[in-house]
Amino acid sequence: MNDLRVRPAIESDLPTLVRLRDDAARWMLTRGVTGQWRPGELGEDHFHRVMAHGEVWLAESGGLVAGAWELWWEDESAWGPQPPVAGYVHRLMVDRSTASPGTGRRLLRAAERRVAAVGRTLVRLDCLAGNAPLNAYYRQAGYRVVGRKEGKPQPGGPPKAFTLLEKDLRQDVEGGDQGFLAVSGR
Repeated sequence: MNDLRVRPAIESDLPTLVRLRDDAARWMLTRGVTGQWRPGELGEDHFHRVMAHGEVWLAESGGLVAGAWELWWEDESAWGPQPPVAGYVHRLMVDRSTASPGTGRRLLRAAERRVAAVGRTLVRLDCLAGNAPLNAYYRQAGYRVVGRKEGKPQPGGPPKAFTLLEKDLRQDVEGGDQGFLAVSGR
């Protein structure tokens, strides 16, 4: 999987995005991660809305879907009003049936490069506060905890507490991935 390619998602990708999200939710549940995502929680309408107001990216390798993520340019529900200095990564999803180890980190790097390409210097994300493995994953990827958001509204469920993390791209000295091609969009 060293030929990972990313591209903006299109309408015909909506069923694939829903499948990726549901598969990721099932994977978490089988590992005892409850309270994060539930299968069936988000449908095509969700991804369609994000594509209209933000960006949804799909990654492929060898003709197979490897993963996807959302990139928003504001996120007031978690971060409040902010100056336009950051991109906000949401729903980082890996297809565990096709993707090689390390794909999630490569997708995160692609999102970071996209944020840098539009001239923003921070990448932000939020993570369920009680999901210790995922919080550790993002910290190991160079993100630092900068706060906590209590009572963030959730689709179809009660509000939850989230850890707020960010990465300053000006401090990021890690090199790019070999064999990675990002197709620019939007």
